[in-house]
Amino acid sequence: MSGDSWSDRLFGGFRKTSEKLTENLAGIVSKTRLDTAQLDEIEDALILSDLGPRAAARIRERLADERFERGADETAIRQAVAEEIAAILRPVAKPLDIVAFPRPQVVLVIGVNGSGKTTTIAKLAHLFQELDYSVMLAAGDTFRAAAIGQLGVWAERLGVPIVKGLEGGDPSAVVFDAVKAATEKGIDALIVDTAGRLQNKRELMDELAKIRRVLGRLNPEAPHDVVLVLDATNGQNALQQIEIFKEVAGVTGLIMTKLDGTARGGVLVAAAEQYGLPIHAIGVGEKIDDLRPFDPDLVARVIAGVA
Repeated sequence: MSGDSWSDRLFGGFRKTSEKLTENLAGIVSKTRLDTAQLDEIEDALILSDLGPRAAARIRERLADERFERGADETAIRQAVAEEIAAILRPVAKPLDIVAFPRPQVVLVIGVNGSGKTTTIAKLAHLFQELDYSVMLAAGDTFRAAAIGQLGVWAERLGVPIVKGLEGGDPSAVVFDAVKAATEKGIDALIVDTAGRLQNKRELMDELAKIRRVLGRLNPEAPHDVVLVLDATNGQNALQQIEIFKEVAGVTGLIMTKLDGTARGGVLVAAAEQYGLPIHAIGVGEKIDDLRPFDPDLVARVIAGVA
């Protein structure tokens, strides 16, 4: 796939945020400094574009300190906004590396039902395959027959082994069998689907704690990653999910999906500024290769509309 089509999809994914920002920055012109009223206006525009109050305040501060030698027109302001967004995103743009020794690297994938979790697991498996890693899937979301079935279909399509149990079975038993099988086969990455029920936090906490205990018996380092899948169309709700899952599951990194034309892509910046968790990849569409690590500078320019 050419880089162009990925860039095009990236533009599409952040279009809504970028357009909102453009609309709100229109007409702001100043000499070398922006006044308080203009800074207020820009800060509001950033919050309205889903960048969140913390990132908006940080960008405002940057703009207040900025000396616009040629005058602060829309282009100069956007440029400064892009630079500050890039500074927020750079520390969190970290691809998911397979570094575990001994293998396999165990990646627990969590997220609420409907976030695109199962499809994201398939896309992540494909990403690893492209890097020449061997992959196995584990259907640990035993509460939904549909989830087990869907993951099975993906495993077949990708040509990777899958370990699954019965609907309603014990997820930690599935995970135990999967780790044993992956170890015996010398698999590089074992990606584990888990239940996404947030209605009962206590149950989910207990279940994840049990999975961790079982993993720990087989490999004290596992799980190596606990990746939360977030749906970008949820805007600020996605941030609440990070808050809850961090407490419930000890999240180590994020994947942001559904960055399509309807997405509120600014939430990527809000998540980076508020939580500082690694953002391993972003998904910009339905295709199998639509999940990729992202270039923070390019995303910043796209959001600010200077790319």
